Amino acid sequence: MIDADGLRSFEERVAQAFNDGKIRAPVHLYSGNEEVMIKMFQDISSRDWVLCSWRSHYQALLKGVPAEEVFSEIIAGRSISLCFPNYRMFSSAIVGGILPIATGIALAIKRERRVERVHCFLGDMTAESGIAHECVKYSTNHDLPIRFIIEDNGQSVCTETFPTWGMLASSFENCSNSKIVYYQYENTYPHAGAGVRVQF
Repeated sequence: MIDADGLRSFEERVAQAFNDGKIRAPVHLYSGNEEVMIKMFQDISSRDWVLCSWRSHYQALLKGVPAEEVFSEIIAGRSISLCFPNYRMFSSAIVGGILPIATGIALAIKRERRVERVHCFLGDMTAESGIAHECVKYSTNHDLPIRFIIEDNGQSVCTETFPTWGMLASSFENCSNSKIVYYQYENTYPHAGAGVRVQF
């Protein structure tokens, strides 16, 4: 498995390529949560499913997708929709769009009495959306083999999460639901891009 230095090195490579204008599509970078992500993946097997949003290259790398394959997809403009079926890893750039897919996979696993699990990564703003609450509620009440990993970096597209909803903290910050993992981290990059404006 790739280590924290390897993740950071990959991220720096993507950032440089983006700032140099070699990536002609949006990118969303992590940076700052490498150790947490590695810990998360200690509980993810090769047969498990990983689903996430537009910030997904760390998941791809930790799921075992070769770095050059991930980088090629990013260079090709697919950074915000990385999908690697052979590794059971999928992402979507649609806000909340991946959640019902993850829930559906988990439902199929339970109905077919299979042993794999689903790990669905989502951001702090998506976590407060209606579709997130519905998927969490359905998965909890039907005891589906899924966990929702909420990554709170305090960043949203154009608005701040908590002021938008009139909240002081996440709905999931002190959640006792075993299907929820919530953590906070500080991203060293802006919500999108790598610090240099690039015109597509």
